[in-house]
Amino acid sequence: MSWVAKSRTNPIPVAAARSKPGPTGTAVAPASANVRISNGLKEFLWLVNDPRDAKQGRILDLGPVWQATVTFFIEKGFRVSTEDLLRAWKEFLTAEEEGLRRAAVGNGGERVSPAMLAEKFLETALQYPEENFHGVLAWDLFDYLDSQLLPRVMDRLFSMLRPGGALLSLFHSRTPERFSRYRILDTQNVELIASPTLAIHAHVFQNREILDLFGKFRSSKTFVGRDQVREGLFLK
Repeated sequence: MSWVAKSRTNPIPVAAARSKPGPTGTAVAPASANVRISNGLKEFLWLVNDPRDAKQGRILDLGPVWQATVTFFIEKGFRVSTEDLLRAWKEFLTAEEEGLRRAAVGNGGERVSPAMLAEKFLETALQYPEENFHGVLAWDLFDYLDSQLLPRVMDRLFSMLRPGGALLSLFHSRTPERFSRYRILDTQNVELIASPTLAIHAHVFQNREILDLFGKFRSSKTFVGRDQVREGLFLK
């Protein structure tokens, strides 16, 4: 599929972001049902590996720490930061609920809104400098965030990406049968690891909603797998 460039003042063509041709090659079908071919990952790697950038590439993985994933990027010359945002959000909410239970009844405490919780969470989460990362792996995180936290996380991630940086995300076309985390095996294969559920699947995004969510990004590209999981690759 081709890149969809969004309307911008003096837009920069995607072709200008790279002087080399796009990634090529045919994927080999995974041998395990728990392994999926990721065309989005393949192109993500091509985008973040810019030989014209003298600085060592920086990648932010918003899932759990997997040694295989970390080693994969280190061997390619990247620096990797990992922040399991969904687990951090669950632990934050659990701590907030525990604090409310321990509070004295009738103490006149202020009612905490979802927006207030989102703001408080981001006071300690995603604390990185602006324009710090060449790429962000969000996986299916956005499917699980509530309507108050999601736009705030999007704004934070956009500010953390360098100009020309790429973000890779997955969107389920229906509620998944199980909760999974993602581990990179190679340049185009990702292993799905069944895990205890950290959050309820909050939303099935339609195409227009995805474009609106990434409205600040200047271009996008989507891939639909045989499992009907949509991969979105977004360029700042």
